[in-house]
Amino acid sequence: MGDRSPKDNSKKTGQKQAKATSADQKKKSQVAAKAANTGKKK
Repeated sequence: MGDRSPKDNSKKTGQKQAKATSADQKKKSQVAAKAANTGKKK
């Protein structure tokens, strides 16, 4: 019964979102780094 509380659910979704955003930022930073490297060569 305890884990059905809205507070606990929001905590879990918040952690999921945080993980997703951090993974997303890593991908974006990698892409940005690649773009910066190719941009310098041009």
